[in-house]
Amino acid sequence: MTEEPPLYDGSSERRAPADQATVRRNNLGLVLRHLRDHGSRSRARIAQETGLNKATVSSLVAELAERRLVSTGEVDRAGSVGRPGLIVHLDGRCVCGIGVELNVDYVAVLVLDLRGEVLFERRHALDIPSLGAEETLDAVASAVTEAITAAAEAGARPAGVTVAVAGLVRSVDGVVTLAPNIGWRDVAVLDGLRSRLDVDFPIRVENDANLSAIAEWAMGAEARTPDLVYLTGEVGVGGGVIVAGRLLRGAGGLSGEVGHTSLGDPDVVCGCGRRGCWETVVGLAALLRAAADPGDPVRDPGRDLETRLAEVARRAEAGDERTLDALRQVGTSLGTGAAVLINVFNPRVVLLGGYFAVLGGFLMAPLLTELESRVLGPGMAGARVVLSTLGFTAAVRGGAHVALESVFDDPTLVHQVDGDLVSLSDVSQPDPEREPA
Repeated sequence: MTEEPPLYDGSSERRAPADQATVRRNNLGLVLRHLRDHGSRSRARIAQETGLNKATVSSLVAELAERRLVSTGEVDRAGSVGRPGLIVHLDGRCVCGIGVELNVDYVAVLVLDLRGEVLFERRHALDIPSLGAEETLDAVASAVTEAITAAAEAGARPAGVTVAVAGLVRSVDGVVTLAPNIGWRDVAVLDGLRSRLDVDFPIRVENDANLSAIAEWAMGAEARTPDLVYLTGEVGVGGGVIVAGRLLRGAGGLSGEVGHTSLGDPDVVCGCGRRGCWETVVGLAALLRAAADPGDPVRDPGRDLETRLAEVARRAEAGDERTLDALRQVGTSLGTGAAVLINVFNPRVVLLGGYFAVLGGFLMAPLLTELESRVLGPGMAGARVVLSTLGFTAAVRGGAHVALESVFDDPTLVHQVDGDLVSLSDVSQPDPEREPA
């Protein structure tokens, strides 16, 4: 079985001729990633599926167990020849990744261990445009510190933190070049967090839609779908595109700003300063403007977003005509833009995230009607429209997943100390001259 390359290669190591230590490290990562992607199995089966010999796999599993990254459990009853072996499980409860998202009206943080289990999760309602960059970075640093403390209480050490931002992000140096909905331009998020956090693990900054697409590919309901388009449903609208199992980043790493295509009302000014952007008719602000008057609680950015969306859903279910009209308008406009994306990328799946997923039951009918009339290929060119099951956690889950990739790339970063605690070798920041894949 040929192993897939990482979806997101965030390592800073420059490739060099493979010596024995490098080969060993790569093989450790191969076994660890194989267990993550394909589930628990015996040493013999790992050897068969990876092409490594049995003795090598036994040695690799023993080292991974010493580092508390795998454990052995029940006897493999499926083996037909020779003495039954023990099933090897991905463990890694001692290591975690931290994902953070900052959006228009909240900062969220989530901690995943190596098995993908949530150790800590929190979302803080914040009016980020009013706070400004410095106070927002203070809040982000506070959220990361809270997450580190929670991880330590669970016995886990962070391998890294990835910050998701809704806007144009230059990920090689962590600068948000433009985030119109929060009013940021050329904000050095990475440097700002480094100055606020005394940590020895890498910090990365990435576009929120890209990280959401990574999360969907890695752990969503349509995981491992090689060609998919993810659409964020926030105040702004972004897109994460995966083609043949790889994140599509574009020449400068700035792809995915689908919300600023000219598919909206030309009389409406977008947060970016231009007129007629798609997100002016399908973004959360557009829905709430159409569904409620100023001063209505559902339009208060200081209130929890999910609470506000629950109220919108309640009104729709109660038959409130204004709310239903607003949802139909958004669904139709969403279909118009999604049809363009299907015609361009021909994905197997279009995933609707954020508020699109929460209110998807009301959006789907007008959306599909529009797609059926606008997509060129028969049967919507084979595409399916699916509501994300990750909800508003997609970006932070994707961020935590990316943070953990350093361990899957090089399990020798994790050391066992005194049989109980673990330490992680220092992992350098991503090389600013090397754009992640």
